[in-house]
Amino acid sequence: MASRALRALATLGFTALVAASLTGCATGSLVDAGSNPDEIDDGENTEQIMVEAAWIDGGRMIGIVTEGSSTCVPTAGDVTLEKDGVLAVTLEEPSDDTPCTMDYVPRVTPVQLPDGVDPSKDLAIAVTGAGYDGSVDLAGVEGLTVDGPSDMTPSAGWTNVNGTFVVLLWGSSTCPEYITSTEVTADAAVTASLSGIPADKACTADMAPNAVLAYADGLSGVPDVELTLTSTMADDVVIPILGVNDPTVPLG
Repeated sequence: MASRALRALATLGFTALVAASLTGCATGSLVDAGSNPDEIDDGENTEQIMVEAAWIDGGRMIGIVTEGSSTCVPTAGDVTLEKDGVLAVTLEEPSDDTPCTMDYVPRVTPVQLPDGVDPSKDLAIAVTGAGYDGSVDLAGVEGLTVDGPSDMTPSAGWTNVNGTFVVLLWGSSTCPEYITSTEVTADAAVTASLSGIPADKACTADMAPNAVLAYADGLSGVPDVELTLTSTMADDVVIPILGVNDPTVPLG
C-alpha cells in the first residue's frame, strides 16, 4: 500500500489515487453535504467547499489545499486577520486566457501570514474565491514562534487530513521541483525524493515559494516526525514536519 501511495504523488500533481482518497474525506473543492450548492449569497451562487491547511515556513506561512487543475493553482489575494481572530483569505484564479489542464487534483496555495498570527495557537481560517467559500481550523504547534523574516529554506507541515502534509520548496518560479516519491523510513521519519531540474531547461533567476502535497502512511498521531528531502541537485536536507498527523481524520 505504501508503494502505491508513493507513486501516486509523482509528476506535476497527484494521480487519481490520492485525489480520490482526499475527495472521499471531503477535502478540496467539494460541496459540503450539509450545504446547498445553489445557495444565494449577495446575489451570486456560492459553492460551499471544504479546505485543508498546514503550517509552513516556520509559522510565517500556511499552505491552503483546494482541488482543481494542477496547472492553474490559485494564488493568495487579500489576507486579513479579522478582529475576531479569524484569518480571512481570498484566493484568486488565473486569468481566463490561461491554458489549464483538465485534471482535478489537490493542490496547494502558499499564503504569507500577516502580523498578529501566533502559530502556537489554533487558527480559524475562512477562504473565499470565485463563487465559493470554505473554512478550516488549523491546530497550533506548541512552542512554535516566528523569528524574523523567512530564510527561504524548505519546510513542511501536516494538514488536517490523515497522512497528508505540505512541503514548501524554494526556487525559480518557472522551474518548480515536485516530489516523485515518499517513503516512511523509521517510526518518526519520512524520506521524499525531489524531481530536480533538467540541465537543458532555461529558468528565471528569481526565488519563489512552491508548495506541494505529499503523503506518508502509518504515522497517525506520531509527534516530531522528520522529513528528509533528497535531490540530485543538492545535499540531503532534514526538516521537521510541523504539527502532528491527525489520527481522528481517516484517509478515504
